[in-house]
Amino acid sequence: MSRYRVAVDIGGTFTDFIVADAETESTLTGKVSSTPADPAEGVLEGLQAVVPEPKEIGFIVHGTTVGINAFLERKGTRVLLVMTAGARDAYSIARHDRKKLYALQYRKPERLVPRRDVYEVAERLRWDGSVETPLEEGSLGPIVDVVRREGVEAVAVCLLHAYTNPAHELRVREILQRECPGLSITLSHEVAREWREYERASTAVLNAYIAPRVERYLASLEAKLAQLGVGATLHVMQSSGGITTAARARELPVQTLLSGPVGGTMGGAALARPGVPEAIRGAGAVGGTMAGVALAHLTGRRNLLCVDMGGTSFDMSLIVDGHPTISSETALQGLPVLMRLVDIHTIGAGGGSLAWLEAGGLRVGPQSAGAVPGPACYGRGGAEPTVTDANLFLGRLEADYFLGGRMRLDVSAAAHALQRVAPRVGLDDVAFAEGMLAIVNANMADAMRTITIKQGIDPREYALVAFGGAGPMHAAWLADELGIREVIIPWNPGAFSAWGMLQTDLRHDLVRTHYRRFTEADTGTLGAVFRDLEEEGRRLLRDQGARETDVYYRRSADMRYVGQEYFVNVPITPDMALPAIDVAFHAAYRTRYGHATPGAPVEFVNLRVAALGRVHTRAVPYRPPAGGEDPVLRRRRVVFAGKPQETLVLLRSRLQPGARYPGPLVVAEETATTVVPPHYRLEVDDLGNLLMVQR
Repeated sequence: MSRYRVAVDIGGTFTDFIVADAETESTLTGKVSSTPADPAEGVLEGLQAVVPEPKEIGFIVHGTTVGINAFLERKGTRVLLVMTAGARDAYSIARHDRKKLYALQYRKPERLVPRRDVYEVAERLRWDGSVETPLEEGSLGPIVDVVRREGVEAVAVCLLHAYTNPAHELRVREILQRECPGLSITLSHEVAREWREYERASTAVLNAYIAPRVERYLASLEAKLAQLGVGATLHVMQSSGGITTAARARELPVQTLLSGPVGGTMGGAALARPGVPEAIRGAGAVGGTMAGVALAHLTGRRNLLCVDMGGTSFDMSLIVDGHPTISSETALQGLPVLMRLVDIHTIGAGGGSLAWLEAGGLRVGPQSAGAVPGPACYGRGGAEPTVTDANLFLGRLEADYFLGGRMRLDVSAAAHALQRVAPRVGLDDVAFAEGMLAIVNANMADAMRTITIKQGIDPREYALVAFGGAGPMHAAWLADELGIREVIIPWNPGAFSAWGMLQTDLRHDLVRTHYRRFTEADTGTLGAVFRDLEEEGRRLLRDQGARETDVYYRRSADMRYVGQEYFVNVPITPDMALPAIDVAFHAAYRTRYGHATPGAPVEFVNLRVAALGRVHTRAVPYRPPAGGEDPVLRRRRVVFAGKPQETLVLLRSRLQPGARYPGPLVVAEETATTVVPPHYRLEVDDLGNLLMVQR
């Protein structure tokens, strides 16, 4: 049977679950503590707790942090890098630009592969893919010897111009697989099929570096799901916002690097499709960055600043004119990665962020108590004060209603943790707790300015969408910092990203370098390249079970002014003529940089196709509560600006659309707590969203 559709989002502190029950047209939510030693254990524990009959799961999608954690913690595998003879040092030399121009102690980012592990093979392809020097297969001998002798698990192969002709890379893989069975092999043209050898090598190395760990994790999770009786194919979120099968993710684990933060992207994408919003109107809080797209379409707000504050990290993204910002390249700890991804900026700030002293000054984060031991108030051995402890001590969390009452928070343990540090900075407990929150709010606000003000964007023109387990507690203060007038708290904010995964589509991003002056281009050649890419995408989607009628494509081109290094991506429809493409390029350039030069010579760099396969889901609409139950849980004193104030504590599950309350308020629900300070008022819209506006 296929009664249940399940989404799982693993965070640093909690693992979130959303289960759509097609039989009862209801939605189940759940949270369990994450299990960092083996994330699969938390997944299985949650499934057994939330899903009545795991055997009836018909669809399951998973956002994983295994790959990004392996990279950030430098716990990947040893990698050998294979490059064309004469180009061995391209990866080590990297680029000559300095990201911090005036840093006197500047050091280049540490590479994942030291120079001693870079090997050369004799071969050479010209820029057009023609063979200048055939592959000398005997030159692979030293690589085979090292793999066998030293137990190397992974090899990355990046040969010159392989993006135009992959024949030599494919032959290298054949030989290595024959001589070294079980070796994980990454080919650059399969992970980044575009020019720029250093960036392509960096992407291939990163894929190889995390591949064995991701492969083992996904294989283990699939096996454990099968033991639980789950027969559905496991799907995994990609950084692009699409999903893929676990089998495909094992081949290209680099595509899952931002799987966690981007987890909610696809919910909004589904809602943004023509005709869909009305069909599933009121689906409410459906997922992360792209769920912001849903809100933009359903609420009429086209510009949104989305913030996701969990237990460990704080993620930010923008929705501009109803669309998320997308990039074709990013840098992780200074190392470039070529892939399509939703623009997300992350810092270490969350409910578990620890307070600590440096040179007599108070700092908060980026260190986190995580899931183990967690904040002191969890009662699991944590002793240092965290942001969650400060919120609880000030009365902004409901100790008896955390996780819907399944977990009780220890107020005395939180107070004891604060008292360990407060006297050392000469503050009483209340001032210290509010000082902690002021510091973490300032850190998050500064990060929000990097994606708005520093990019020439006025945040006052945006609505703030706050989610994650801790986001709604801090949203009003973040809005104050940036001058934002309206805050939106979607339904189930603590599981916002997981909910969005149920609205997603299969996705494969395909690219072909097409370096050509605009004056030399013709629509016939462009159309032929796009059709070839679409056919390749169609085959990939078919292999993953997508029906022919569910496949659709999005075309775009990377273009720039002649002589420039960087490009902008321009959406292209099948019927666009060259003059229309030219106009679209100048418009996209002006949007990105604030100016354009119509009439200046332009050139194509890459042609791209996003091949998507619709995954049909039955969205459960927001249904107002039946009514009759008083939403007021209790009245109690909560500290605001150093003074205890009489405050209503409301149960969100009982709030009716149209309800209005003046602050101060605390709104409790199963997955999060919303704090409304005295200078705000609260409204409930027709979609079940909480709207906070200044009084």
